[in-house]
Amino acid sequence: MSQHAPRVRRGRCTGVGRSRRRAGATEAGQATVELAAALALVAVLAVAIVRVGLAVRDELAVELAAREAARAASVAADAAGAADRAARRAVDLPIEVDTSVGADRVRVEVTYTAPLGTGLLRAAGAITHTAVATMALEPP
Repeated sequence: MSQHAPRVRRGRCTGVGRSRRRAGATEAGQATVELAAALALVAVLAVAIVRVGLAVRDELAVELAAREAARAASVAADAAGAADRAARRAVDLPIEVDTSVGADRVRVEVTYTAPLGTGLLRAAGAITHTAVATMALEPP
């Protein structure tokens, strides 16, 4: 019998089976690592999709507030006050409203600054949403 041949004891081959079991365990460990990496990537993508959705929602809300403010200001005697009240009624965000009245038009600019993160991620920065609406002045 060769010195390098596997030994057989009680009907089992003792030298070959061990290496197969280790390979199986290594493949299972590799699959676990790959799954963990894939789940981390999926989690990051899910958070990014949610953040983009929130940014779109905020942009639409600011545009709505600007339109409502311009409508209210175009028919009111106190254009700035009416615009501010209408914009704040339209959305539940901490917005800034700037109204300027010309000879025949009213221009309303609404601005909202949304933080990019919450909690510990608040220092990540902010997105500023701005919308402008202009309407013709109507007699009160």
